[in-house]
Amino acid sequence: MSDYSRLRERMVKRQIAGRGVRSGLVLDAMRKVPRERFLPRGQRVFAYDDSPLPIGDGQTISQPYIVAYMAESLALEGGEKVLEIGTGSGYAAAVLAEIAAEVYTIERIEGLATLASTALEDLGYTNVHVRCGDGTLGWPEEAPYDGIVVSAGGPDVPDTLKHQLKTGGRLVIPVGRSKAWQELIRVTRVAEEDFQTEDLVPVRFVPLVGEEGWSQEF
Repeated sequence: MSDYSRLRERMVKRQIAGRGVRSGLVLDAMRKVPRERFLPRGQRVFAYDDSPLPIGDGQTISQPYIVAYMAESLALEGGEKVLEIGTGSGYAAAVLAEIAAEVYTIERIEGLATLASTALEDLGYTNVHVRCGDGTLGWPEEAPYDGIVVSAGGPDVPDTLKHQLKTGGRLVIPVGRSKAWQELIRVTRVAEEDFQTEDLVPVRFVPLVGEEGWSQEF
């Protein structure tokens, strides 16, 4: 077992399972995905620390526990179609791809989208599809989705994303009126125009920029 593999096993035991994540699918995915491959070389020594890390362009790769918690909050059972907003380095998309049949992921920063696509292709994730664009508008051609996860904090839940859920599907997104904090919430589509919302945990994410998010100047 490599040093990274040992660190990954310890991360799952202490940071993920040790903090309450119970989904076997999520725990297995976290054990499989090499987080170091989604980081700049200078950051790889910190790959399994319990913290977010910079990946360039003012963006971060989320803390492993938050990636696992958000994935578990989608309540996936395997084989679903999932939309991710905020590809970043591609790490969370890889975790989701270990569970879902197809993952569609959108990144507004072209350089990050390119790097993420390359990393995912190098690791053989043929079921992940990367697009550069405005994530607040979703990926309508592939809708509806069983789950949508947003890795950036918006002022409100984008109405367009809610309506790209299947009935019974779940959207997990950080929402808050400042950069300092957000509340992670889960929206479940229970009927055509009926959505139930739950507050999950306080979080802090980079801003969700786009037509149905914050302006570029925020």
